[in-house]
Amino acid sequence: MFKKALAAEDHESSNLSVRKALEDLQIPYTDVSYCDEALSRIKIGLQENKPFDLLITDLSFEEDHHQQKINSGQDLIAAVREMQPDLKIIVFSAQKKEVIIEKLFDEQKINGYVKKGREDVKDLKKSIRAVFNNEKYITYELKGKSAERNSFVFSDYDTLLVSLLAAGTFLKDIPDYLKQKNIKPASMSAVEKRLKDIKTSLEVNSNEHLIAFCKDFGII
Repeated sequence: MFKKALAAEDHESSNLSVRKALEDLQIPYTDVSYCDEALSRIKIGLQENKPFDLLITDLSFEEDHHQQKINSGQDLIAAVREMQPDLKIIVFSAQKKEVIIEKLFDEQKINGYVKKGREDVKDLKKSIRAVFNNEKYITYELKGKSAERNSFVFSDYDTLLVSLLAAGTFLKDIPDYLKQKNIKPASMSAVEKRLKDIKTSLEVNSNEHLIAFCKDFGII
């Protein structure tokens, strides 16, 4: 099991969850409230040849009277990867947007993602065990949601419809636009039916919600 963990979390209630998980697994740890302090601790650990082998960090840190060079978990992870590329990193956050979580895995090479919430101590302990065994970990409810929603594939036609709505085009004007561009189907009934099918598949209940979803996940 991990021999030395660092927890970067500025909310006391969430910090209690991290502490409980680490203590239950009997992992020695240091906890800090600021990203700059976390990076400093990692640097000192390397200099003293006593490096941390696990970092658990939030993504959001509230600003206060302490001036900080690093103000977000994403920036902390980027700095850590420069300093100690092989450090195992678990993100513990309330963030639910898949596009952000996917970037954390794909671009920042995190090892695990745990969503704050009910039974998060149990989830944290599962993630720590998995990451220690060189497995990637993501909170189950997010994994299931991702698999279900990612099963829907947007066609060029679907993307165009949503893009037009996002650009401020009224629904009633979309058929005329499609006809001018010789794009079919162009009838109002076809447009309405397609938008309804997309919303049903993605489990969103309005055009506004659909636009927000597509923006969040980089579809438009």
